[in-house]
Amino acid sequence: MGRPTTGRVRDRPIALNEKVSAQMSRMPRVRSRPEMLLRRELHSRGMRFRVNLATLPGRPDIAFTRARIAVFVDGCFWHMCPAHATMPKNNSEWWREKLLKNVERDRRKDAELNAMGWLVIHAWEHEDPQLVADEVQRRWLAQREDPSTGGALPR
Repeated sequence: MGRPTTGRVRDRPIALNEKVSAQMSRMPRVRSRPEMLLRRELHSRGMRFRVNLATLPGRPDIAFTRARIAVFVDGCFWHMCPAHATMPKNNSEWWREKLLKNVERDRRKDAELNAMGWLVIHAWEHEDPQLVADEVQRRWLAQREDPSTGGALPR
């Protein structure tokens, strides 16, 4: 079978050039710098957690299993941050659909986690890790005192 004539391979558009392709392939899916800074801050506060817990919807970046809190550190590009999102000019329709699907998937996994009794916290990659850790710790302490106070924390 020959190469598709649509310019797409496995339903992905062909990169504009090798530099763009290499840049996109280097983007981390786990252990991003913002995630690691938050993890270090939480750990330094004595908070222990699981990382990328595969048994939960969305594989949360950080999961406090006893307190039932799932934390996601969202990249501004991939999750369409209202303050920093940009839309690529090359293959713009494909990217728009892709990024909107990411946001829809985020809302779906949040609903699944909420239905399981988990509190979901989202942090943007540009947020100060200490301030995010303050909020996570506040919610963590509240959950440990009263686990029935679950619910989704708005972005």
